[in-house]
Amino acid sequence: MNPGVRAWLDRAWRGLLLGTMTLFVVNVALMIAAVATSSFARRWLGTWFPEGWTTNWYTAAWKEFQLDSVLWVTVEVVFAVVLLALVIGVPAAYTLARRNFLGKRALMLLFLLPLMVPPITYGIPLATVLYKAQLAGTIYGVILANLIPAAPFVILVMTPFIEQIDPNLESAARVFGANTARMFWHVLVPLLAPGILAASLLVLVRTIALFELTFLTAGPDSQTLVVALYYAVFAAGVRAPQSVDAMAMIYMIVTLVWLLIALRFVNPTQLVSRVKEQPLTA
Repeated sequence: MNPGVRAWLDRAWRGLLLGTMTLFVVNVALMIAAVATSSFARRWLGTWFPEGWTTNWYTAAWKEFQLDSVLWVTVEVVFAVVLLALVIGVPAAYTLARRNFLGKRALMLLFLLPLMVPPITYGIPLATVLYKAQLAGTIYGVILANLIPAAPFVILVMTPFIEQIDPNLESAARVFGANTARMFWHVLVPLLAPGILAASLLVLVRTIALFELTFLTAGPDSQTLVVALYYAVFAAGVRAPQSVDAMAMIYMIVTLVWLLIALRFVNPTQLVSRVKEQPLTA
């Protein structure tokens, strides 16, 4: 191909990508700006700008949608899921990173399935089981449902952190008399602290934003913020759109704050990892 034509095609392709990205960012920014403006508008009908500004819609949304109880349920669900996911995921990630056994690839694929398939595909059968066990509609059912994708996500995040630790440190700890529990707690946990913190923050953000599984298993008293926002928009009754927009802004701010904190401690490009394959020993 002619070098001049190739250079022109490269510039055209880069321009197309840049234009597409710019259009996407501008559209998202305009949508957020519209919701934020509506949440502070006294009245906004058929004009470029609202007729006045007020913060009363946030107070109205807080009272109307009982956001104090909703936020408390969200905090309980999120921190329970984070704690249980770490208790399950960190030892599992250590086993996958350090041990080689028959069926390891199949087990890793099984762990990753909840992250690879849409939640709704396994959410309905899961909700059916929880309803039969009389757990759906309670906060315990919501926690269990959110734990299904959270624990594999911890495994995915923690595996590369564990692979970076020299196994000789563990051998040295055992030489000096440390059992598995002491070695894990006094040697591995301090070294894995950045990874544990990163996994905790990312699971926290995912749990706050996870809608499908929470919606299928939540009851009137176990709704998280994202499910309460859905009901505020689509439930029967007449509601001021400004109060709904105010609630949406509260949800977006809560999620964005935790996401920024998570990105402060973890690089998303480090989440793509591969479990090291070792030859089977006789």
